[in-house]
Parts: sequence; C-alpha cells; structure tokens
Amino acid sequence: MKIGFIVNQIETETAGYSTTLLSSTAIHRGHEAYIIGIGQLCYLKDGKMGAKAVKAPERKFRSLQKYIEAIKSAEAEKVFITSDDLDVLFLRNDPCEEIGDRAWAQTAGMVFGQIAVANGVLVLNDPYSLMTSFNKMYFQHFPEKVRPRTIISRDANEIKEFYVQEKKKIILKPLQGSGGKDVFLVDDDKNLNQIVETINRNGFVIAQEYLPAAKNGDIRVILMNGKVLTVKGKHAAINRVNENDIRSNLHTGGQALHTEFNEDVRRLCEIVGPKLVQDGMFLVGIDIVGDKIMEINLDSPGGIVAMHKLEGVDFCGEIIAAIERKVNFQKHYQGTLPNAFLSTLDI
Repeated sequence: MKIGFIVNQIETETAGYSTTLLSSTAIHRGHEAYIIGIGQLCYLKDGKMGAKAVKAPERKFRSLQKYIEAIKSAEAEKVFITSDDLDVLFLRNDPCEEIGDRAWAQTAGMVFGQIAVANGVLVLNDPYSLMTSFNKMYFQHFPEKVRPRTIISRDANEIKEFYVQEKKKIILKPLQGSGGKDVFLVDDDKNLNQIVETINRNGFVIAQEYLPAAKNGDIRVILMNGKVLTVKGKHAAINRVNENDIRSNLHTGGQALHTEFNEDVRRLCEIVGPKLVQDGMFLVGIDIVGDKIMEINLDSPGGIVAMHKLEGVDFCGEIIAAIERKVNFQKHYQGTLPNAFLSTLDI
C-alpha cells in the first residue's frame, strides 16, 4: 500500500504528533509512506493531483525522534508523486493552524483531496464532508443532549445576555480554532468586552455554559469508523488535565493520564457515531467533560502517542490495518464504492 500523509508543514512536525507515529507504523507494516506539506501540492495539466513529497525511510529507528529528524533532514529522499502513485491520501493537516499569513492553506488539503478522490485515491477523512465542517459549527448538527448550552454570535450584547443567564460564568472561544487557542473562562464582568473583541477579530464567538466537571480536565477519545478505537480490550482514551489552565490540550501543558471508560463516555460515543459514519469521518477525536462533549476534532485528532504509552497497545497498528482493509475493498470493487462510504466501512 502506498499512503500519503498531508501535514501543515513538514518542518513543524514533531515526534509527539500522532501523524508521526501513524506514518512510522505504516512503514513497519511494509507499506510506502510519503509526507506532504500543504504548500507542496499541485494540480497537473492532465487533471491529476501532484505533490513534492518526502518518502519516509524504510529502515527502523531507535525512536520517533530519530525518525522525524530523518524526514526533516537534508538527506531525506524527496520525490515527485501524483495521485497515480497513491492508494490512500490521509489528510492530517489542521486548517485552524493556518489563520493569518497562510490563510490560503486552510482548505487546500480538502480541495486537492477532492481531486485525488476523482483520480481513484481513497481519501481520509472524506474531503467533501470536511469542506462543510471545518469549523466548530459542525458540532451543532449533533443531538442537543450531547452538547453544552451554546450560542454563536459576533454581537457583544447577545453574549453578555447569555453570560448573565449562565450565572456569570461561561467559556468563550473562536468558531474556527483548535488546540485550545483563544479559549477563555469568563467569570468577571471587567474582562468580558475585551475578550469578545479579541475573538471577534477573527470571526464568530462561541459562548458555552461552564461545566463544573471541567476542573478535572477532559477525556479525549479516538473514534474510528464511528466506534471507539479498541485494541485488546483497551480503549483509545486519555484524561487530559492541566492544573494551571482551563485548557487541557497536551501542547498547552496538559498531562495525559489513564481514564476509566464510564457509561457517560460510552453513551456519548454511541450517539455521535452514526453521523460520523454518514459523513465519511474515518478517524475522529472527541473531547468530553462530565456528561457533555465539548468539541469534535475531525482534521488531525491527536493524543494517540500518549494513549499508546499509557495503555501499552498498538492503536496505530489497528488504524493502519483498517485502512488496508479499505484499500482491498476499493480494489475488489474497482473504485465504484463512494469515498465517504468506504471511509467508514467497518467489516
């Protein structure tokens, strides 16, 4: 199997990223892996998708750090590939990191992913669905029972009214964003206007009820094919806590701990699963606080490296194995299965 991994920029990838472990796992399972930065994609005159890629080295490394250093090195094998050279294109870039000078890159992965689909490549997650869901508004299409009370607005007065209704304690964050960037706990009238103004510079503001359970951090769960990723009875889930910050994201200083997979978590995963399957969302991360889901990460869900270390099982191996099965189905049906359907086919 030949699989391409789309990332924001190869230079910014790290050993701690789930994509690094995924591509390394693909190599260990005997596949060819190509790492492609968004800016290296192109459209060719024959209608094919092309890219300047780094071919991941096939030798074994002592650590993921050594592996990613080899990919970034001047000696890395750089090749030009087209969609004809790939069986799978895995979209692992985060559009929300591209706000600002690289705004052109926000939807590029999805657009070129659609070209790859037309060329017969399996693209994960489905790029057509991603195009309609690359900001947090997608979350509002899930059943109300799984979501915190929320309004989305640019009107400071509406947000103030919601703040009062919620007993002057709410969470504010941008409609488009990830990784805990510009997420604020507001429990003081003095800061409300300033925070709303700050977020408003880049678009709409999400105002959510504050969940007291947030003091215990959140639970990040990985869903694959609409179901909780499970290997040898262990679930791909971690409790992310940050004693000094309301944001539990690992790269903001959050710590990954083992978590008990309780009935609230199980119920929430079962409720959101069917829509994820319908939309061709192969690999998804959901963030749970108490009995509510705070966010759904569709683009490049992380935390898998920490899950691997905590649980001692090969979650990435199961992910790559699932992709292998999809590629086999695609070959049997000679590309006639719709991409969104094949993306979450679980047989």
